[in-house]
Amino acid sequence: MRPQKRRALVLSSEQSGHPFRRSLPAHVLEVPPHLRPAVDDDALAARRWKMRGGDWQQFLAAYCASFLAIFTFII
Repeated sequence: MRPQKRRALVLSSEQSGHPFRRSLPAHVLEVPPHLRPAVDDDALAARRWKMRGGDWQQFLAAYCASFLAIFTFII
């Protein structure tokens, strides 16, 4: 007769989609503290996508140039 293995009450992680990942213990899937982001990702993304004065000028110049080029070929 084989000895029975001790198993946790909950064997699967709700976040893991693949059967192999579901079978892993919870501590294996945790992100180590030194790899966690220190800054909020949403705040960092908002700062990167914020358009400043020079950005608006370049956007308007490119838009006007494209509009004039297309309008010239249509007429």
